[in-house]
Formats: sequence, structure tokens, C-alpha cells
Amino acid sequence: MGLWNFVKNAGKSLIGSAEASEIQPEEALKAEVEKLGLDTNGFDITVTDGKVKVSGGTMSTEEKEKIVLAVGNVEGISSVEADLEGESVFHTVEKGDTLWAVATKTLGDGNRYKEIFEANKPMLSHPDKIYPGQVLRVPGGKSA
Repeated sequence: MGLWNFVKNAGKSLIGSAEASEIQPEEALKAEVEKLGLDTNGFDITVTDGKVKVSGGTMSTEEKEKIVLAVGNVEGISSVEADLEGESVFHTVEKGDTLWAVATKTLGDGNRYKEIFEANKPMLSHPDKIYPGQVLRVPGGKSA
């Protein structure tokens, strides 16, 4: 099991909002994953005090990484624990970062920003729409 930290007060507001107050956090997170069109083949989510555990399922490593990011980049979530094979590389966006800057830091070439954008679809809808505290997948990258 790996553990990834997220910025608790950054991300999409799903848990704790007026409309979501009647929905259990697990249900809200599963609905978000499904809304993004990610493969949820038999996985389970549990939430305890802002910490999420993702278990089970028969998804690929890429799909599992996307699920980790989809649930972790939600306001109120501080960490996600999941079983991932191999070395997953994630980058936390800092103030002033662009995908070009992230690609330069993690892949050694800003021109490769499209690889990071593609690796984070459907969570990213446009290369310019990233925010401080957001965590991104970096395919084949190194931690910055």
C-alpha cells in the first residue's frame, strides 16, 4: 500500500457542502470517480477523518492512479492510501506553476507538458486549468 498526501483545503468541493451534507463521503467520492468516466471495476472507498483508502478492483495501474488523484484532489481530503504497482510519480502544483514548468521539473523538457495533460485526463479539461495544491500524475517522470 502506498500513501499520498494532498492539500486538504484545495480541490473540488464535494464533501461538506450544503448539497453534499446528506451524502456519505464514500458515496460522493465514488460518484465523482464515475462522473469522470474512470473504470471502477470492483473497487471500494472508505473515508476516515479526511483520509481515504482505495482498495480492491481490477483496474490498470494508470486507472488506479487516476482514481487516487480524483479522490485526493477533493477539498477535505488529506491523504489517499492505495495499492499501486511500480513507481508512481505525482507532482503537487505550486503557486505560479504551469504544465510547462511541471514538465521541465519532472520530465526535463517543458515541451512534454502535453504528456502530463494527457495523463491527467479527464480530471484536467485544459492545460491552463491547474491550481496550487492540485496533485498531478507524471508519466515516466522523476519527483521534483
